[in-house]
Amino acid sequence: MSDITIRDTTATIAAATARAAGPRRGMPPWLRWGSWVPTLITFVIAAVLWQVIAWTNPYVLPSLGDIGASLIGDASMYWSNFLVTLLEVVVGAAAGILAGFLLAVVMTEFQIIERAVMPLVIIVMVTPIVAIAPALVVAFGFGMVPKFIVTGLVVFFPMLVNSLAGLRDVDQRALDVFTTLHASRWEIFRELRFPGSMPYVFAGLRIALPMAVVGAAVAEFVAAGQQAGLGSLVTTSAAQANLPVTWGAITLLAITGVLLIVLLALVRRRLLWWSDGEVTAKG
Repeated sequence: MSDITIRDTTATIAAATARAAGPRRGMPPWLRWGSWVPTLITFVIAAVLWQVIAWTNPYVLPSLGDIGASLIGDASMYWSNFLVTLLEVVVGAAAGILAGFLLAVVMTEFQIIERAVMPLVIIVMVTPIVAIAPALVVAFGFGMVPKFIVTGLVVFFPMLVNSLAGLRDVDQRALDVFTTLHASRWEIFRELRFPGSMPYVFAGLRIALPMAVVGAAVAEFVAAGQQAGLGSLVTTSAAQANLPVTWGAITLLAITGVLLIVLLALVRRRLLWWSDGEVTAKG
């Protein structure tokens, strides 16, 4: 089957989908006061309550001013630990995302692989990650590898489940057209399954990327080795009752997760302009 025929068929299907979706009108969501004012009010109320608790119970929560002063005064310390955690997030998440998507592709094409591997995947996923981490340290040493593996395991399952759902959620009429044209498996995957799975993949990423930050922090909590990273900074400062540093590190972890979500939303809007809307993530 020629590439020209495949591309013409794909273009026809995409054009029909775009016509069915119709033009999108209206101002951007961020210009509508109803989309950001309630969030702003919630944050203001949370900040006021935080300050009240900090003033009345200084040994429970530090004030927002103390947290800000710690972040600014010890910026180099936070930055060096942030880079370690960021490395764990990037390497671990990239490995977990790639492994989850590739395994989903194999399972889609060969269902016997799914029947053979999925039970083992489920067993690993229901095993508490804090129980696995020390065993990984014994197996791989006290370096960064155990932390990469823990982070990768955390993001692997949501990526696998969502990628698998997306690769199988193919328009049957479009699949019938490709089958009639004697398209190969590779052509069906390249022109139909892969593009159609992208909304599901991005839904999985919306779960996986913030979970990568959680996985990196947990790995630093429980995986012995070098005392570096925001997670290690949290445990060390908490043991010393240094609440401003503890909450400063927690704040940076939260900001990292939020920035990853925002970046993902921008990339999704750029790449999936043809998609009608968000897909509910699975897993």
